[in-house]
Amino acid sequence: MIRVWQGDITTLNVDAIVNAANSSLLGGGGVDGAIHRAAGPELLAECRNIGGCPTGEARITKGYDLQARHVIHTVGPVWRGGDQDEDGLLASAYRNSLALARQHGLTTIAFPAISTGIYGFPPDRAAGIAVKTITNEAPDLQITLVAFDADTARLLTKAIQ
Repeated sequence: MIRVWQGDITTLNVDAIVNAANSSLLGGGGVDGAIHRAAGPELLAECRNIGGCPTGEARITKGYDLQARHVIHTVGPVWRGGDQDEDGLLASAYRNSLALARQHGLTTIAFPAISTGIYGFPPDRAAGIAVKTITNEAPDLQITLVAFDADTARLLTKAIQ
């Protein structure tokens, strides 16, 4: 089941929230910075021990001060015009996040709109990739697609329909 929810991903009480991280996993702007701030300094300490994450892959940590029990950190691609396998890398970020969730027995997962902020991935294209990948890979999980704003919520809802 996939649903769209508009608001702050850090407030959700789910098994895991997904962090649209940078490859260092040491925090940044946007949703990445918000998750690190809300989770507290223990998250940064755990991420330092992981040693980073390549684009398209995912890593899991505890949720610390978040309501979510875990954070799945994934690195989406920077948009470079569409001819650098950005679509494949974005699908891989979703797929690998879902695989980690399964490995850890997690069933309720919240995703932000990966790569659509400062990484510049076209939001409508990203929404389609997210919904298609989740539908194919995790039809049995309860997925919340979190939109920071109304425009993103509309694009995600349209992609589901």
